[in-house]
Amino acid sequence: MTKPIKTVPLPEGVAPARINDLVNAAHKNAVAKGWWAEERSFGEVIALIHSEASEALEDFRVGKQPTEVWYENGDKPCGIPSEMADIVIRVFDAAGRYGIDLETAIAEKMAYNATRPVRHGGKVL
Repeated sequence: MTKPIKTVPLPEGVAPARINDLVNAAHKNAVAKGWWAEERSFGEVIALIHSEASEALEDFRVGKQPTEVWYENGDKPCGIPSEMADIVIRVFDAAGRYGIDLETAIAEKMAYNATRPVRHGGKVL
């Protein structure tokens, strides 16, 4: 059964408009939960990001809609929106680990993308 998305308060000190604040919060949480107790290779970090994208694809392949959300055990959000959030959280964690100013990188890339021609690259998909 699909339920409306629950709203939860952000952790203290996290401003949703600041990407680097979210980067720091995601990485701090990952460290606190032991995910960096042992060093990971960059390849493993990227594979974990990819695995979240694969989970979103699997939800779609079994007929779930992109906006469909359900809750396991009454509180664990599931579905494509949750998997997309996991992708972003993993990216934030990686950016925090490697000291990437993701906020600047995103702004720079979006500004560059705005200058590109329509359907640049000539690819079909």
